[in-house]
Amino acid sequence: MKTEYQKCMDGEFFTADAEMSQIMYHCKRLVRSLNDTDMENTSERRKIMGELFGSIGDNVHVDIDFHCEYGINIHCGSDVIINMNCTFVDNNRIDIGNNVLIASDVKMYTAAHTTDVAGRTNTPENKKLSGCFCRTYSKPITIEDNVWIGGGVILLPGVTIGKNSVIGAGSVVTRSIPENCVAVGNPCRVIKHLVK
Repeated sequence: MKTEYQKCMDGEFFTADAEMSQIMYHCKRLVRSLNDTDMENTSERRKIMGELFGSIGDNVHVDIDFHCEYGINIHCGSDVIINMNCTFVDNNRIDIGNNVLIASDVKMYTAAHTTDVAGRTNTPENKKLSGCFCRTYSKPITIEDNVWIGGGVILLPGVTIGKNSVIGAGSVVTRSIPENCVAVGNPCRVIKHLVK
């Protein structure tokens, strides 16, 4: 029988049980420490990020205030900048490649709920199925190498941003974006293909 965490990672409906709650609490303590650690204390910040993230490459800069849900589901390559006020709701994997620029106020949401009101509200059936008032599922987000995510971008569950692509500021990415292009808007769409 699958654990709630396994269901979460498999994209099935799950509820945050005691195991997942402990992962979350540990994450929140590490995030608070990271945000409270002086930006010039790079060795301590690196140590915290190494414990917080599932994996992390070299030369990774995470500015304050940074927020995430589990931490262990974030896998970050090398030469990455995560600017101010970013929030990664990492109920599922968030994979960030190498040479990635993530501007201020970027939000990544791997978690979602059904659009069916009966499926997400406080009904006896939902409590029986999930142990809580609403049912949640999650899908991974992937950011490939050499991507630039502009300020205020929102990435929704299940999207991939292809290598070398640029996502314009304020965009809401509802579908995957291919490699080597510029994409903007709400919903985000390709407006230019970059020369390879």
